[in-house]
Amino acid sequence: MDWTAALILGVVEGISEFLPISSTGHLILAAQLMGLDHTEFQKSFEIAIQVGAILSVVALYWRRLLVDRETLKRVIVAFVPTGVLGLTLYRLIKKFLLGSPNVVLWSLLLGGIFIIVFEYLHREREDAVQDLSGITYRQALLIGLFQSVAMIPGVSRSAATILGGLALGLRRKTIVEFSFLLAVPTMLAATAYDLLKSGAAFTADQMGFLAVGFVSSFVVALLSIKFLLSFIQTHTFIPFGIYRIAFVAIWVLLL
Repeated sequence: MDWTAALILGVVEGISEFLPISSTGHLILAAQLMGLDHTEFQKSFEIAIQVGAILSVVALYWRRLLVDRETLKRVIVAFVPTGVLGLTLYRLIKKFLLGSPNVVLWSLLLGGIFIIVFEYLHREREDAVQDLSGITYRQALLIGLFQSVAMIPGVSRSAATILGGLALGLRRKTIVEFSFLLAVPTMLAATAYDLLKSGAAFTADQMGFLAVGFVSSFVVALLSIKFLLSFIQTHTFIPFGIYRIAFVAIWVLLL
């Protein structure tokens, strides 16, 4: 890895973290496209720079996280399933799933098809939950279970939580914002655990690469969040499903 690669990966992370297209999947494929070996550091880098994107949520929603206790309690409940399963399956996921382009491509393709089918069948109920504090603890726990599916690279944490929330009866804007907030404890915990396991082995240059990826992902993610909130006012997620399918098709045909 060099400084340019770290910057590019940071931008890719910032764009894709909150869109239903899988940031981890795009990072793995971008790394392959640039010819980067998927070393242990590369895997840790792809996890750690997500914190930059996550802190953009803190910058925009700090009042929700620090002041709104009812919303915070629901975020904590939703985090529990992913926290437990992530801790249990950490070694398996990092050894066999992270770094596998085939897993990513299949997940992107099947996820894209699922998004399109779901959106064609989904009809928002008149009594759909409109406020974050109106989410029940049962709904929060189930959203957390949906998020757990995204431990498979290419699935997309954003897609899993948003579609799960819509299926459970939440309004589109409500579940999108809840997905933003849920990303904070989820990715902070994943990064902290990974760095605890491997951070001591990083060189000074590698820490610099992490810093570049971190800052670039933070700046770009701020713009990505604002884009998505504007986009969902008048659109469904079907364009993202089409993008996922087209991306896989182009990748298979050209690479």
